[in-house]
Amino acid sequence: MGIESQVRQAIRDAVNRSSRKPFTWGGLSGYEQLEAIQQGLGQLLESDAESHYLSLLRTRVERVLAKNRSVADDLKRTHQILLQVAHCLHYPPNGQTDQKVYRQQVAHEMSLLIQNTQPVGKIQRGQIRLLDMLKRRWKLFGQELLPCYEITGLPQDNLKLESLFGNLRRSQRRISGRKSTRELQDFGQAQVLFGANSQQELLKQIQLVPFETYRLHRNRLAQAELNRQFLYRLHRDPLATISALVNFHSIHCQNLVMNEVPTPRNDLAFHTS
Repeated sequence: MGIESQVRQAIRDAVNRSSRKPFTWGGLSGYEQLEAIQQGLGQLLESDAESHYLSLLRTRVERVLAKNRSVADDLKRTHQILLQVAHCLHYPPNGQTDQKVYRQQVAHEMSLLIQNTQPVGKIQRGQIRLLDMLKRRWKLFGQELLPCYEITGLPQDNLKLESLFGNLRRSQRRISGRKSTRELQDFGQAQVLFGANSQQELLKQIQLVPFETYRLHRNRLAQAELNRQFLYRLHRDPLATISALVNFHSIHCQNLVMNEVPTPRNDLAFHTS
């Protein structure tokens, strides 16, 4: 049941992918992740009776992929156009090149891109909407974007400024005692503050906590982190992650036939050792 739960969690994560980073679309990343899940589930053996539920999941995933393939193709083409826009704007800036970029060059390349780009495919909603918005935004604000190519030190975006404001805001919240921010997640669900005048005094305070009590709560903390770690591996390499689950499932089915139950991988060992 643990393997089936993780596969279901991977499918839900792919369907509800929420990342919206610049020049990447969460829906497209989720579809590609779902393709990797389907490819991993394709390694199942039809002869395994214990794989019936996972086979049903694979059928559902294949059905969803087939149903949304035309939309995904349109989204991929739209994403390619978006990358071409970034290339015309020479964004993000490459500090390693010494080639000077002039505003006339950028304006000319952008005008050619708008004129020569034509929607393709059966479904073109994403491409049409992107081109319409690009034409409108370039007509209204294009000239205001070009001075950054001629004024030395003027950035093409305000990401660094927003990052600075974000750091100041989080520091102010921590100093004022307001609602904590996401950085506290790096330290787990709880924090303990000690007051000591020396390392020896601090060590004595820590040693007052029974080892079994520490081990119990450390296991709970590691257990709470398993889902986040699984999703992290899934986002970095979905095919390898699902293939590992399917491989362990196959070994489990073989051992059931031989009346031997495999020992599951202990993900808590790293945290509790």
